[in-house]
Amino acid sequence: MEIKYHNPVLLDRSVEDLVTNPDGIYVDVTFGGGGHSRKILKSLSPEGKLFAFDQDQDAVKNTLADPRFELIQANFKDLKRYLKFYGIKEVDGILADFGVSSHQFDAEQRGFSTRFEGRLDMRMDQDASLSAFEVVNTYSEQELISIMKLYGEVKGAHKIVSAILEQRDVADIETTTELIEIIKPLIPERFINKILAQVFQAIRIEVNQELEVIKLFLQQTVEVLKPSGRLVCISYHSLEDRLVKRFIREGVFEGEAEQDFFGNRFTPFKKVGGLVIPSDEEIKLNSRARSAKLRTAEKK
Repeated sequence: MEIKYHNPVLLDRSVEDLVTNPDGIYVDVTFGGGGHSRKILKSLSPEGKLFAFDQDQDAVKNTLADPRFELIQANFKDLKRYLKFYGIKEVDGILADFGVSSHQFDAEQRGFSTRFEGRLDMRMDQDASLSAFEVVNTYSEQELISIMKLYGEVKGAHKIVSAILEQRDVADIETTTELIEIIKPLIPERFINKILAQVFQAIRIEVNQELEVIKLFLQQTVEVLKPSGRLVCISYHSLEDRLVKRFIREGVFEGEAEQDFFGNRFTPFKKVGGLVIPSDEEIKLNSRARSAKLRTAEKK
């Protein structure tokens, strides 16, 4: 049974930037509802090939019946290993649409959203051992403060974490609603939605190790892409976008690009065009697009 997903973000532009050779091999590392993959397949010739990755069991139900298509149920941090399994050493383009799918936000039982009551879960891979429940109920005070500040940029993290610790001394915090009710009295009403979103984002990034996964993925693209191959990334918050921007510009996540003896910088990519954001019209049709940023690079 197909699981309903919302509209893919920046669909036309992302695929236009990605597909430069209709006969080539491409990878969509965030398959989700298959919206980007369908568009890519329309841009490919009968000789073209598309591999897609998604670790979410729900996404696998949306697989496409096309002989040019192969869906791999795995985390895209293992991109190189799985492509090697299929005999693929190099590809012509890779598309990554980071973050949480609309379906995951809308699935009440998954615990991603502040809008619904659900168990504290937030796992993109439903077989993973670490969930939001373990983070909220077992992490130390310093660990919780650290992830709130680093991954959510949460103001007042100390106060929120103190309240969480006080409550979990009485009983485990099991649902999203319980967590929200702990936090709400600590925040001025006009900031409640913003702070709750930041707290949930911080916990979700920790549960899924999202930033580490993006780093591992980006490092592998250097080896997997052919010369002139395209890398297209869509990010939804500054932490993701910062990693993508720096890697395209410097080839590293911290410090400066490598240099040879003469001071020539070695960077594996060159930027293609500038930053792309959705139009007002797209945002009206698809609210998830509001914070999206698209960056495209070409392998040197």
